[in-house]
Amino acid sequence: MNPTGYESWRHIHRLRSELDRLFEPYRNPAGDDQSSVATCEWIPLVDIKEEKDRYVLHADIPGVDPKDIEIIAENGVLAIRGNRPSETRNIQAGYSRVERPCGTFYRRFSLPDTADLAQISARSANGLLEIGIPKLTHTVSRTIKIES
Repeated sequence: MNPTGYESWRHIHRLRSELDRLFEPYRNPAGDDQSSVATCEWIPLVDIKEEKDRYVLHADIPGVDPKDIEIIAENGVLAIRGNRPSETRNIQAGYSRVERPCGTFYRRFSLPDTADLAQISARSANGLLEIGIPKLTHTVSRTIKIES
């Protein structure tokens, strides 16, 4: 007998993916923005907050070794990819219910123009990934005159 797997979240994510795919041509007629594409087995929950001098992203990634996480920032997009290895979960191992997802995850976030991509830092402790995204100390702006 295999343990009972509670998969309602997996079904909800699958439904969301299908709906996103269905409505993508209406949201993005050019078809060039792939920031909402998710090709993963589970999606870690994320909180993002803005502080005075930086943005902070917190992601719940319990059971994921920091060596198995890749963070890339380029072209105004922050991508987080990783893997929570699957365990053998069967009745012989004592499991009667399996609810925690495992496998690969992939998240992408658009970054504001004020984000300093060169100074992004990350740390992981107790299943929480914290990514600090400093703000640029100055932004280039100018007033543009309209010719008549």
